[in-house]
Amino acid sequence: MSIVSIEPATAERWDDLENLFGPTGAYGHCWCTFFRRRAKDHTASVSCDRSTRGLDNKEELRRLTQDGRVPGLIAYDGDGPCGWVSVAPREDFIRLSRSRTLRPADPDEPGVWSLVCFWLPPRRRKRGMGSRLLDGAIEYARAGGGGSWRPTPWTRRAGAPPAPRSTPARSRCSAGPGSRWRGTI
Repeated sequence: MSIVSIEPATAERWDDLENLFGPTGAYGHCWCTFFRRRAKDHTASVSCDRSTRGLDNKEELRRLTQDGRVPGLIAYDGDGPCGWVSVAPREDFIRLSRSRTLRPADPDEPGVWSLVCFWLPPRRRKRGMGSRLLDGAIEYARAGGGGSWRPTPWTRRAGAPPAPRSTPARSRCSAGPGSRWRGTI
C-alpha cells in the first residue's frame, strides 16, 4: 500500500504516533528524542530498569505534541499510520548544537531545519515510503521557513564517534549499508 497523506504530529495525532512506534518507541525505547534531549537524560531513560525503560523519552515526545509543537511528520496509508520523519527547526535539537561533529558551521544562520530520523516499520520498508517522507519533510520545512537543503550522511564504526561526510546540496540523499542519514533543510 502507498502513502495517502503525510501529516504533522500534533496532540490530536498522538495516539497514531504511539501506535506506530509500539511498545519499544520505534527502536530501543528512543521515541525519537535522541537529538532532543541531553545525552545523560536520554541515556538514563534507555538504560534503566526494563519496566520503566523509555518512559521519560516517550513523555518528552508526548509533551512536545501537547505543547503545540510539531516534532515531526506521520505518514498514513489506507490502513493508518505507516511511517515517521523527525523534522523541526535546528534549535529544537539540543544535541546538534553540542556535538563536536554535527554542530552547525554557523549556529546563527536563520531558517535552518534539521531532519534527524526516519522510521518505518520493517514490513513497510523498501517500498519508496522513505522517499515520500523525505519529500514531505522538505515541503513542510520550506512552508515553515526552512532554507537550503544540506544533507549530511554519516556512518558509525564500533567505538568511534560519527564521521560526517558532506555531500553537495540536493533533494535526495543516499548512504551505503550501515549508514545513518542526518541532514539540514
